Amino acid sequence: MSKIQASYDVMVIGSGPAGQKAAIQAAKVGQSVAIIERDSLFGGACVHRGTIPSKTLRENALRVKHMRQNAALADFELSEATEMVTLIDRLDDVLKSHDRYMRKQIDRNKIDRIHGRASFVDSHTMKITKVDGDTVDVSVSKVILAVGSYPRKPDNIPIDHEHIFDSDSILSMLYLPASLTVLGGGVIASEYASIFQALGVKVTMIDRYPTPLGFLDSDMTDTFVKAFRGMGGTWLGKQNVEKVYWDEVSEVVTQCADGTIVRSQKLLCAAGRLANVDGLQLDNAGLSLNEKGLISVDDMLCTEIDNIYAAGDVIGPPSLASASMEQGRRAARNALEIETGQMSPLIPSGIYSIPELSSVGLNEKQAREQYGNIIVGTAKFAEVARGQISGNTEGMLKIVADGQGKKILGVMLVGEGSTEVVHIGHMAMLCDAEVDIFVESTFNFPTLAEAYRIAALEILAKR
Repeated sequence: MSKIQASYDVMVIGSGPAGQKAAIQAAKVGQSVAIIERDSLFGGACVHRGTIPSKTLRENALRVKHMRQNAALADFELSEATEMVTLIDRLDDVLKSHDRYMRKQIDRNKIDRIHGRASFVDSHTMKITKVDGDTVDVSVSKVILAVGSYPRKPDNIPIDHEHIFDSDSILSMLYLPASLTVLGGGVIASEYASIFQALGVKVTMIDRYPTPLGFLDSDMTDTFVKAFRGMGGTWLGKQNVEKVYWDEVSEVVTQCADGTIVRSQKLLCAAGRLANVDGLQLDNAGLSLNEKGLISVDDMLCTEIDNIYAAGDVIGPPSLASASMEQGRRAARNALEIETGQMSPLIPSGIYSIPELSSVGLNEKQAREQYGNIIVGTAKFAEVARGQISGNTEGMLKIVADGQGKKILGVMLVGEGSTEVVHIGHMAMLCDAEVDIFVESTFNFPTLAEAYRIAALEILAKR
C-alpha cells in the first residue's frame, strides 16, 4: 500500500467534545490542524452512543411519567411491543444536525477531517489507516489525544449485545423490554435504570455497594432510591454478582453470591469505562497507561511525552462532556504555549437520572473532613410553590457553608431541574459571594430557585 507523506502542526485524535474544542482552538491561532475520527460520523461516543441518545430517551421517559401521574387527564400506558425507535424518535434528526454543524465548524476553521484509524510510529509520526486500507504517514509537531473511553466488560458478564448489553449498545434494543436488570450503581447505571423504570420497565439494580452514587451525600442518594422505588424499581445493594447467563429461552439470569437470583428479559452491564487506546500503539511514542487504565497528565494536560497532550474521558474523572470541552481547549493552548488562566476546580456535575441530581463544590462529608465545623441549610422542593405546581415535590436543595455560615463550600440538588438550578450556586461560588446573597436577592416566583433563599435563611438562623 502506498504511503503519502503529510505534515501538521497539531494532530487531534478523536472528535468528541474534547477533540472538537482542541482542534478549533489550535486552528484559530493559525496552526495547521487535522482531526482524525474512526467512526463515519463526528462527535464520538458522547454524541452517538452516550449523552445525546440517552437524554433523548430520557425526555420521552419524563413525558410517559408525567402522563401516568396525570391519569385523571389521560389514561395512558405504553404498548407491550413498543419499539425503541419510537422512544428516541427525534434522535436521528438530532444526530445528523449535530454532525452537519460540527463538520461546518471544522471546515470553516480550515481543519482537515480524516476518516481513519491512527497509530503512533513514534512521538512525532502518526500512521493513518484509511477506510480503503491505504496508509498515510503523517509528521506532527503536537498530538492531542481525545479518544474517549469504552465500556468495561467484566469476565463473568458475557455481553452479546442481544440479551446482555453494555452502555454503548443498550439503545440498540428493538423493543422496550418488560424487565431489565442493571448491574452497577454509578452514574450510567443510575441514569438508565431510572429512565427505563419511568417507561414502565420492571428494573432491578444490583451493585456491591450499599447505595448507588456513593460519592454523593446520603440524603441525595436516599432521595434517588426512594423515587426509584416509588416508580416500582428494585435496588439490591451489597451484592456480589457471581454469574450471568442467557437461559436460551426468554430470560437473562443473574446469580449473586448470597443465593439471590434475578431473572429479566434483558440486562445492562454498566461496570465503568476504560481508556479507548486500542490500536494506538502508545508504546511506540513512549506512552503507557497508569494503574487505572487511563492516560496520566500533569496540570498542563501534558503526558509523560512533552509533545503529546490528552483531554477528556481518556484521562479519567470528572468524565463530563462540559469538562472535556474545556480540557480540550486548554490542552491545545498549553501545547502551543499560549498563556491560559487557571482552570476553575468548580465544575458542576449533572446526573440525568429520574430524578436529576447535580452538585458543585464540596459535599457535606467532604466539607466536614476539610473544615471541621460547617453549617448546612436545606430546602425541600415541596416547600416552594413551583415544586407543588409541577408535582416535583420529591427534590431538595442543600447549601454547605463554613462554620461561620458565610462562605459557600458546596451546593447539591436532587429533583427535576437540578442540572439547571445548580448554576445559580455555581456562579455565586465563582464570584466568592457569601451565603447572604441568596437572602438579599429576589428570585422569580414561582421557581425552584427560591429554594436557595429558604436554604440560606436556615443557615443564617443557625449561625
